[in-house]
Amino acid sequence: MNIETVKVLLIVISGVCWTIVYIDGIRVGFRDKSYAIPFYALALNLAWEGPYTYHGFRINGVDTQNVFNAVWLTFDIGILYTYFRFGRKYFGGRLFNPPANAGGTNKLFIGWSVLALITAFAIQYAVSREFGVSKGAAYSAFPQNLVMSILFIAMLAKRGSREGQSLLIAVSKWIGTLAPTILFGVIGQGGFPRGSFLILTIGLCCSVFDVIYIWLVAKTKPAHVVR
Repeated sequence: MNIETVKVLLIVISGVCWTIVYIDGIRVGFRDKSYAIPFYALALNLAWEGPYTYHGFRINGVDTQNVFNAVWLTFDIGILYTYFRFGRKYFGGRLFNPPANAGGTNKLFIGWSVLALITAFAIQYAVSREFGVSKGAAYSAFPQNLVMSILFIAMLAKRGSREGQSLLIAVSKWIGTLAPTILFGVIGQGGFPRGSFLILTIGLCCSVFDVIYIWLVAKTKPAHVVR
């Protein structure tokens, strides 16, 4: 098997695994009346997938990675819908959630969420402008993936059950991140023809937290049992 075949195989593994994450995220979101991706990570994902899908098709045309980017963007919009439909109940705590102020809290929830989305898009724009499209895509994707890995654990701890989460999501997220870690960190791809020690380090840190999350999800009771 030559190196180019290995690269395509890693792209496909990552693409399929992340697609499974998003599809199952939508499924469990509606099942549990919840959302499956931590919101700040979801905001960064949308801000990454939108511009880089556009740039990918504009620069490279139709290739495997760009097709997966477009698929991910489509399903992430579905997860964003579950967030706005079901996420209000997780917002605010006592600071923003006095019982007599439900209407005002809803406005705060929407306003805060929109602000987070705008911030995510601003950050992604700044990264691509600073480093260019090719390197910017990787320099933003891996750190935000690490943030997501940590936020998944925080979300599980806060909810106290598998509400809006599943073992399939946890395992697929891990494999879907490990494949591009090998591709960009070891083999070399895109703006990193000889690999990247920084990406490899961040990717391995993702794996550490992802494996911890898998273990925690496996030992946590399903949402219907807790209820």
